Order: sequence, then C-alpha cells, then structure tokens
Amino acid sequence: MTMIQTGKINLSSDNAIETAGGNTSTFTQVTFPTPFPTGSEVIVLPLTQTFNGPDTPGIRVHNVTEKGFLIRLNEVRVNASVMSDGKHTTEQVGWLATTV
Repeated sequence: MTMIQTGKINLSSDNAIETAGGNTSTFTQVTFPTPFPTGSEVIVLPLTQTFNGPDTPGIRVHNVTEKGFLIRLNEVRVNASVMSDGKHTTEQVGWLATTV
C-alpha cells in the first residue's frame, strides 16, 4: 500500500554553495508528520514554490528515512569558473514524500 505525505518549509541560505558530497552541516532537518512504516522505501520530491530571489535556488535532499530527511537551498553552480555565492533569500519549498 502506498503512503503519501506532503508539507512545505521556508528555506534560505547564508552559506556558500556546498561542493563536498556528504557535508550536511548546513542542511535543515524535516520530520514527517507521521513516520512511514519501518522498512519503507521512501522518496522525497521537493519543488520551489516561490520566486523571491534572482538566482536559481537549487534544492539538495539527503538522508531520506522513514522519519524525515535533510534539505537545503544550494544555488545552481554553472561550472568550476562560474559559481554562485550560495546566499539566497527565503523561498518556500513544497515537498511530497511517498513510499515506492
């Protein structure tokens, strides 16, 4: 049986873009309103709901579990020589979590 939960969170970024895989020190923890059943395979689909800043706010999700996930804004990095500063105003991010 598929289980679906939705929510939204306001995120901003005062940090440089994160370029080191696995460094989640600047991520925000989101806890599901109701934990998914133990052993569930959960996916999270985030989407920016607002357009408050001029730069493109990339979204990074990490460590999705039955209880929640980590998320942060990580402005889009064009290439090694063209990088954003990482700072971004508050945006509303909606998310949908479901079992697969």
